[in-house]
Amino acid sequence: METSPFAGKVLDPSRLINVPRLITAYYSERPDVSIASQKVAFGTSGHRGSALDLAFNEAHILAITQAICVHRRRSGISGPLFLGMDTHALSEPAFASALEVLSANNVETIIDDRRLYTPTPVISHAILTYNRKRTDALADGIVITPSHNPPRDGGFKYNPPTGGPASAAVTKSIETMANQLIADELRAVRRISFARALKSARRHDYVSAYVNDLENVIDMEAIRNSGRKLGVDPLGGASVHYWSAIAQRYKIALDVVNDRVDPAFAFMPADWDGKIRMDCSSPFAMARLLQIQDHFDIAFGNDTDADRHGIVTRRHGLLNPNHYLAVAIEFLFRNRPGWRPDAAVGKTIVSSSIIDRVTARAGRRVVEVPVGFKWFVDGLMDGSFGFCGEESAGASLLRRDGAVWTTDKDGIVMNLLACEILARSGRDPGEIYDKIAADCGATVYERIDAPASPEEKKILQSISADEIAIRDLGGEKVDAVVTVAPGNHEPIGGVKVTAPGGWFAARPSGTEDVYKIYAESFVDELHLRRIQEEAQTAIAQVFRERSERGR
Repeated sequence: METSPFAGKVLDPSRLINVPRLITAYYSERPDVSIASQKVAFGTSGHRGSALDLAFNEAHILAITQAICVHRRRSGISGPLFLGMDTHALSEPAFASALEVLSANNVETIIDDRRLYTPTPVISHAILTYNRKRTDALADGIVITPSHNPPRDGGFKYNPPTGGPASAAVTKSIETMANQLIADELRAVRRISFARALKSARRHDYVSAYVNDLENVIDMEAIRNSGRKLGVDPLGGASVHYWSAIAQRYKIALDVVNDRVDPAFAFMPADWDGKIRMDCSSPFAMARLLQIQDHFDIAFGNDTDADRHGIVTRRHGLLNPNHYLAVAIEFLFRNRPGWRPDAAVGKTIVSSSIIDRVTARAGRRVVEVPVGFKWFVDGLMDGSFGFCGEESAGASLLRRDGAVWTTDKDGIVMNLLACEILARSGRDPGEIYDKIAADCGATVYERIDAPASPEEKKILQSISADEIAIRDLGGEKVDAVVTVAPGNHEPIGGVKVTAPGGWFAARPSGTEDVYKIYAESFVDELHLRRIQEEAQTAIAQVFRERSERGR
């Protein structure tokens, strides 16, 4: 798709969202759940949408929260619920709505003691810390965030006592019940006033609890002793108060280059398509930090709920997320003697094959799963996964002693890991990747979007391997066509085709009328383009044949 002329630039105020209008729509508009786009729908990271589209309104949040309360009772979850939110404009009203319902249902709700924003990994860390050595009265949590989505969007996700994203069975149950509650005009929703709910909530110092524990997952002493100059741009997100606390607690030379919080995100450079999107893996969204990359030995950013990372080095600029995952794996399995000797690497099926090569060189096993961090939760909990990552710049790792740290993505820790790598090796992650590519072979990886109607997206979601007629890919015979992940045999919600010189995978987008094509070549960029073209041809043929059969 064509890059917008606004990409990488701060937008004119006339192009920003009207925040009062967005909030008004949240409270005044009433969704109709007989219309698919207005229903509660949990994707890989919870329910997302905009109040302006009747996809994220007060009714949705009241109903989802009531459904979570019912789920807790049915599942015997009787401990406290940790509640956090990010800096999107819809997060604050959704926080109020959720708290009103939680309190009315007698759920002990724990909020930040200063009403600060709370990153996703901090909620996961809080749940796991509370539940450590407990067998009953376990805690769970809710994070109100649409992650890196544009400012007009809201998001709402539930984390059970395991601390990570809820399973598909749990979210489907919550989703179904929430839509029924909305259809019944919320008659079964319990609710009290926000003033009463806020008074009943328990306060917790999320910042100190998380920051003080960081030394148990990252070698903060090595970072401090290195004296390296570090820079961070929180991109106006929930990590903004955490980075200053980290710098102060560990006495590291860290400069927060932007500490602004603005629900319109007026300071953000636009992404590739001209929309504001707090994607720390995008060079357009990270344009401000890239302009001053020479000021720091290493710099980094986070998305709005800080579950993603973006690493910037002087020589390489913004690192490809897959490349950094490979560097992290190589470093960690050499420098974490407290981990189990059989601890594996968890990888999503659309992540780069360079991960497989680095993991094999480390003498470890790769477990390839569908997209979604929920597939890594159990392995991180029991230590059978030492490191888990996905191509969209999300990852987590174990504590230094091999115990669980978080079971959700932790962009803060991944940024600090880059600092530890530099401090202990004397080389930044970009330099280390160059050596990996020289040893293991360079690859060319890219994700692109292609148009797809809602009907075509459904076809791709349910595609079978037999429907893919492709026999050669990039001039070589196809090795395999799969619709389930080899690591756990779960459906990938699409298809992956592999050949000796490369592969592609295709999956429908959960939020836009496009499907995503992930592709990688072990040859060169021209070969990658050939794979991408052949992928689109093969998928278009499936769409055409299904359509003809349906007539």
